[in-house]
Amino acid sequence: MVKFEDAALDRTFAALADPTRRALLQRLSAGPDLSVSELAEPFPMSLPAVMKHLDVLADAGLITRAKTGRTVTCRLSAAPMEDAMAWLQHYQQFWTQALDQLAAYVEESACPPAPVSRSSDTSKRRPKKSSARGRTRSKP
Repeated sequence: MVKFEDAALDRTFAALADPTRRALLQRLSAGPDLSVSELAEPFPMSLPAVMKHLDVLADAGLITRAKTGRTVTCRLSAAPMEDAMAWLQHYQQFWTQALDQLAAYVEESACPPAPVSRSSDTSKRRPKKSSARGRTRSKP
């Protein structure tokens, strides 16, 4: 099994759990470096609220920040996501194998093999059905 540092993986998944933080990462993936004000522009929240989201992303290692003068730019850092993907890949393989086994079992039990027919020597003839309904003529 692949081993990971639990705290780093926990921080990555916690950071990715919030839709605003995922949207910030999406914006960073579209462009090289974006300033904090450019990142905050489409969100209906205050700049300090966006800064808190960026702090969570930075603590998880998902973004890096650089300051030039008074402008802080952010850049996407993919390494923690690669670790998370590797962790998920392990469980994807497990569930794929388990679901394949379940599908094979269901297909096997849903279509039981046809019963073996007996040879004509041992089969018995069925008796004739009774005569048709209604009155029958008796022969004189």
